[in-house]
Amino acid sequence: MRKSKVIFIKNALILTVTGLVIRFLGLIFRVWMASAVGAEGMGLYSQVFSFYMLASAFASTGINTAVTRLVSEELALGRTGGIKIILKRCLAVTLFIATVSVLVIFFGADFIANNIIGDTRAAPSLKTLTISLPFMGISSCLKGYFIARKKASPASSSGILEQLARIALIFLLVSKTAGKGIALSCRAVVLGDCLAEVLSCGFMYISYNVDKRRHFKTDNYNKLGYSVLKKLFHIAAPITSGRYLNSLLRTIENIIVPKNLEKSGMTSSDALSVFGVIKGMALPLIFFPATFLNAMSTLLIPEMSEAAVSGRNLKVKYTAEKSIHITLIAAFPLSVIFFYASAPLGLLFYKDSTSGEIIRLLAPIIPLMYMDSVCDGLLKGLDQQFSLFRNSLIDSLARIVLILVFLKRYGIYGFIGIMYLSNAFTCIMNFFRLKRISKANIPWFSWVILPALFALLIGTTVYLILDTLTLNNLIFSVVFTLLTCILYVFAVVKTKCITREDLR
Repeated sequence: MRKSKVIFIKNALILTVTGLVIRFLGLIFRVWMASAVGAEGMGLYSQVFSFYMLASAFASTGINTAVTRLVSEELALGRTGGIKIILKRCLAVTLFIATVSVLVIFFGADFIANNIIGDTRAAPSLKTLTISLPFMGISSCLKGYFIARKKASPASSSGILEQLARIALIFLLVSKTAGKGIALSCRAVVLGDCLAEVLSCGFMYISYNVDKRRHFKTDNYNKLGYSVLKKLFHIAAPITSGRYLNSLLRTIENIIVPKNLEKSGMTSSDALSVFGVIKGMALPLIFFPATFLNAMSTLLIPEMSEAAVSGRNLKVKYTAEKSIHITLIAAFPLSVIFFYASAPLGLLFYKDSTSGEIIRLLAPIIPLMYMDSVCDGLLKGLDQQFSLFRNSLIDSLARIVLILVFLKRYGIYGFIGIMYLSNAFTCIMNFFRLKRISKANIPWFSWVILPALFALLIGTTVYLILDTLTLNNLIFSVVFTLLTCILYVFAVVKTKCITREDLR
């Protein structure tokens, strides 16, 4: 096995294990947090957090990918001298943007809370979240550097440290504010998020300095043959603009969804609560198994970038095909598992029947969600950020229009239907763009139709058998998942939907 492949697998495993640990801790902690602040508190936090993501997208998203791409290209061409220049320019840009974001949100918090969110309780949390933005931007640049260097350990260690610090800080702060109102509890959660981000940034900065002293000369580096700011703008502008506009439009969505649910007949409290169930409970659980795919998507950016800049078109095609194949094979059984085990999972994790119902409604689009995530990483590595920006913008605008038209009539089921249309659109557009650019060949019958049928038939059969038994939620969820996965793997291997060669 080639050294580069060993490194990729090693890094994928590190990011996967780290992601599983972080997601598991986060999932368990969300269960506690949901009980501590309630569904309404989770709904308010989701609205505040949407502004947190909006600001973070502006401060760091595209620059992270730009650092990974630029450093990867320098390494692929054997030029290590310009890496320091790249980082200095990117850090300066991200700190400038972060500072602007801090000023806008801090001084506009009262206006945002009163006139946009429509809940004055959000203002203190909005002011608090600005603490983390500069640190988030720095961390993002340094993580991009380490991904390009194909070193997953620093980012993984930083992620675990951040999650552990977040849990400890939020637990302490929320416990101290218990019974003092949703506004104070929400601010305590946001403050815990911010302080954890500061600690993570400190760890990443120390890791970078250690790596720099070991591997790169800091006092003798080459001048680059291009403008870093120009290339940074070329890569980061569409990604940042796309993510920023997407975050802005999703923020608007997060504000208008509860208001339009009220028009369908819900009370204000019920509308905020069911929104909190979707964003704060159901979706985190659904995306929990996608940890490996997220790790693969992150690592594929430098892999595809290096292959493209070196003119290795066959590697681009091969990598795209393998990524699509593995994602499809993994997504179908998970979709069926979440569909049939939704009620036990909702009660097991959240002691809430509504979360189980939402999970069941969202389960059929899991393959689209997972595939879109992988296509996103591959396209960024192939310099297709403008295409991603266009698709994201169209999707977000369409979602808002559909929400305004359908939610007041169809309520929560209208919102679920909009999520179906949205995920189908972005996945199809990004998938076929990737297929065209990479020249990937997709055997639809053996990669899509047959695995989907196997997953559905096996999952349905196992469910009907277990449903006749009296099992508690934990035992049912575990037994159903294991039996479905084992039988599904046996079926796809026997019919050669996936082979040992495919996994090499």
